[in-house]
Amino acid sequence: MHTTPFEKLAEALDRLPNGFPRTPSNVELELLERIFTEDEAKLAGLLSGQMEPLPEIAARAGLPVEETGARLKEMARKRLLWFEPDPVEPRFRLAPFVVGIYEAQVNSMDGELARLVEAYLADGGAAGIMSYDPAIHRVIPARGATGDWVLPYDDVKKILLKAKSFAVQDCICRVQQSHIGRKCDHPIRNCMVFNLREGTPGFDMISQEEALSILDKTEEIGLVHTVSNVTEGIGYICNCCGCCCAVLRGVTEWGIEKSVAHANYYAVIDQEECTGCETCHDRCQVDAIISSSDVSEVVRKSCIGCGLC
Repeated sequence: MHTTPFEKLAEALDRLPNGFPRTPSNVELELLERIFTEDEAKLAGLLSGQMEPLPEIAARAGLPVEETGARLKEMARKRLLWFEPDPVEPRFRLAPFVVGIYEAQVNSMDGELARLVEAYLADGGAAGIMSYDPAIHRVIPARGATGDWVLPYDDVKKILLKAKSFAVQDCICRVQQSHIGRKCDHPIRNCMVFNLREGTPGFDMISQEEALSILDKTEEIGLVHTVSNVTEGIGYICNCCGCCCAVLRGVTEWGIEKSVAHANYYAVIDQEECTGCETCHDRCQVDAIISSSDVSEVVRKSCIGCGLC
């Protein structure tokens, strides 16, 4: 049976740790066709999750090295794959769909692409990607919410202070949801990328002071900090709302309890001090706080430890 370049690409993406599972409707193929040209899909489908030198990829593709390099660099510019720009031996690998290719669509997202993304997530894509253990993303608690004892990789300010360069871009989830008619009152431009080296091309550069200011504002309005689920090498901070963020919607809409790795903390309400104002309930992005008998109560298994309450 004939296998299209988009089917081969879907299979290659699903072999990556983050996954890209097939669905009963095959909507993922329509999604890839909307993002990749057929030639791009054919070349991307030959890549793996390991950085590989250009001559090896060219040999596999049956193309001249120079032509292969030009094509791959253009795809890297579009953030469809990842690139190590060594002047002697540049290396390339396939980017995962999440976090990677999907986030790269922030400037090209429109109603049709947004619909395809939503259909894919609802048809099993979300469950397939977010049910893995360990989860792709993890929660970092809000500053000041955990008292004096904070693990180094849970201190969001210290993570930013180690970086040398900073950039900001629109939240892909809020952009995607806006195109399917979901109204979100939270600001869009607060997803941050940072680097231990100077310079982060491809984004709007900001200063360290501006990055810390964004952090303050997101906590003030009640957005959840999530990062790649690693202890070292963190390069971005998403500031998530429960109505738009796919990983938080995994909890609230698709019943995937571990779609995001919880922080090393959880909320506790002092029943003696609680006045039943429900401020904590309103600030919880995953519906983990309920009100009963004029006081609030934390649903322990649903609490992700963000500290916003």
